[in-house]
Amino acid sequence: MRLGATQAQVRAHWGSQYGRCRGCPAPTWYFSYRRFEPQGAGVTFRDGRAIALFTLWSPPDWRTNRGVAIGDSPARVAGIYGTLLRTPCTNYYALTIPSKRATTAIYVFDDQVWGFALLARGQRICR
Repeated sequence: MRLGATQAQVRAHWGSQYGRCRGCPAPTWYFSYRRFEPQGAGVTFRDGRAIALFTLWSPPDWRTNRGVAIGDSPARVAGIYGTLLRTPCTNYYALTIPSKRATTAIYVFDDQVWGFALLARGQRICR
């Protein structure tokens, strides 16, 4: 999936079995590996297009295109990406990689990589 995808494109790629966030300020869909279990992926939309793609909880086997994986240490992240901006969140923090159009967030909890997000510029880092 990529930022800017339409709701129809997300459905075509990830399927129509998703939950909807009831308390979110923008339409947000959750795709879990198993029904009622928290691991999987989520997508948030604005004007019908994806503005955030993110992991739910800590799904195994996910990794960045440069090989940082769920469970890796922050030291490994630094070894691959160098020094990254650290954004404190509630009970965890995000290491961020900004680009012209998006921000990649690597979420760290309990001294290990817990999840990832790809966010359109200006979107909240902390989920």
